[in-house]
Amino acid sequence: MDLPTVRPHHLSMTVMQKQTMVIIRLGCSDGIEGIGEATTIGGLSYGEESPESMKLNIDTYVTPLLLGTNASNINWAMKVLDKHIKGNRIVKSGIETALLDAQGKRLGVSVATLLGGAVSDTLPVLWTLASGDTQKDIEEAEMYLANGRHNVFKLKIGWQPPALAIAHVTAIKKALGNRAKVTVDVNQAWAESTAKNGIAALQDAGIDLIEQPIAKENIEGLARLTQMFRVPIMADESQSDLQESFKLAKLRSADVWALKIGKAGGLYNVLKAAAIAEAADISLYGGTLLEGTIGSVASAHAFSTLNTMLWGTELFGPLLLTDDIVINRVEFSNARMRLPQGAGLGLELDLDKLDFYRRDGKKRIIVL
Repeated sequence: MDLPTVRPHHLSMTVMQKQTMVIIRLGCSDGIEGIGEATTIGGLSYGEESPESMKLNIDTYVTPLLLGTNASNINWAMKVLDKHIKGNRIVKSGIETALLDAQGKRLGVSVATLLGGAVSDTLPVLWTLASGDTQKDIEEAEMYLANGRHNVFKLKIGWQPPALAIAHVTAIKKALGNRAKVTVDVNQAWAESTAKNGIAALQDAGIDLIEQPIAKENIEGLARLTQMFRVPIMADESQSDLQESFKLAKLRSADVWALKIGKAGGLYNVLKAAAIAEAADISLYGGTLLEGTIGSVASAHAFSTLNTMLWGTELFGPLLLTDDIVINRVEFSNARMRLPQGAGLGLELDLDKLDFYRRDGKKRIIVL
């Protein structure tokens, strides 16, 4: 399904005018339905999975493996998928979310409760300024500061020449001053030699955090940059599966990790990655693949169980969309997102909206 965004969203690899999501409705023989979401950024521009491939793989490979499986044994169901399906972490995250949602409804508890319990029922949420226009970004930030919705702003800068990007960020930070934190995401766009000069300039401008300045494969270079500067460096694309997490921790390749359930392959795996980070004294940040409400709330349930997320979250995906497919939209206020109350994810689909925005107009439910 396709949902329009409130404005164009610039990244180093693409410009988003809409968000395409794969919504999973997983029916169980006891009449309970779980919902999940599999979403990536910009089709195939971000990673190996696209919305179209995810739907095809769910229909062709995931569904036959799950039919007849005990839906209440989530570990077993995911073990079956891991055995027979390589990669496809975003797909697996969406399926695991649906299984957890169904189990929470079955037991009358939240997904966070299934994961051990929420430490807090709200999470700090930043906003990404990604119009590409310096003055528009300043005005947007000022509006959100005034109404209290956000006080931390992230800038996507990898799509511009470095000198222009740095001037753009510097102007925004100067306008906002100490009233807001400003972070930047380079989205792997810089060579390591470019990053040395770029990060030095951003550090001098007072930027608070630098995300993934160089290619994800160059984790040794990321370690060199982390040791070179006092401004914290965050690993995003470099930190995906648990083996990469271990290697990053061993090399001390970043000060902060961006946790994403889609990148990790599900809620359980993202919490395992968080445990590795905590053991290595690496700070945590709740990332997003710009999921809609279902994926964002699933992330929030996982993140809410962590003792501390020093750098907050960027679970603003629902706010980037002009409409929603759930009946009760998530509450955002005072620069925080409130975890929905109720069993499972605490969400209910708006079936009319779902049918309106879906591409094929067909109803499809997996029944276990």
